[in-house]
Amino acid sequence: MEVQETRVQTDRVLTIPNILSMARLVGVPLFLWLILRPEFGGPKSDGWALLVLALSGVSDYLDGKLARRWNQISSLGRLLDPAADRLYILSTLIGLTWRDILPIWITAVLLARELVLLVMVGILRRHGYPPPQVNFLGKAATFNLMYAFPLLLLSDGSGWLATLAAIFGWAFTGWGTTLYWWAGILYVVQVRRLIRADAAAD
Repeated sequence: MEVQETRVQTDRVLTIPNILSMARLVGVPLFLWLILRPEFGGPKSDGWALLVLALSGVSDYLDGKLARRWNQISSLGRLLDPAADRLYILSTLIGLTWRDILPIWITAVLLARELVLLVMVGILRRHGYPPPQVNFLGKAATFNLMYAFPLLLLSDGSGWLATLAAIFGWAFTGWGTTLYWWAGILYVVQVRRLIRADAAAD
């Protein structure tokens, strides 16, 4: 079921929520560089990478909250927010897989879902529809994965904290991956209904 938004949208670009979303996007390459520094002979910077990811999570919460409270929901914001989510997930997948923290098959499963969604967006555009809105299930999946990845990064160490992080990290990874695909299937169903409705109208 889609999240229904009844508030008026604005075409303004320089709103506080949009600036927060843009800042999240700027943080993506920084986050990836921090994760991969040890692979290129640099010092381990996982603490800084976790800080960037934490700040991204805070800004993700704030941009939506402030947009609704201040009536600054915008068309640009609807694009920036999910784009930032996906780019953080993609950069984390690349970094954790490169460092052998995340198995390649989980990365493949998550990227396959993104490919399916990309195909659906292409089909919608061909029929004159905008990309599907983020539904509650998709948000829940992203929430789980955003918790899973920092925990898995934290598990790349020794001691009780790393062990505990691994347990919870893999639990969130399992839930997030399942919900991610479930949300993707719902998108496919939604697209199929729209296309069928178009065909019936013709």
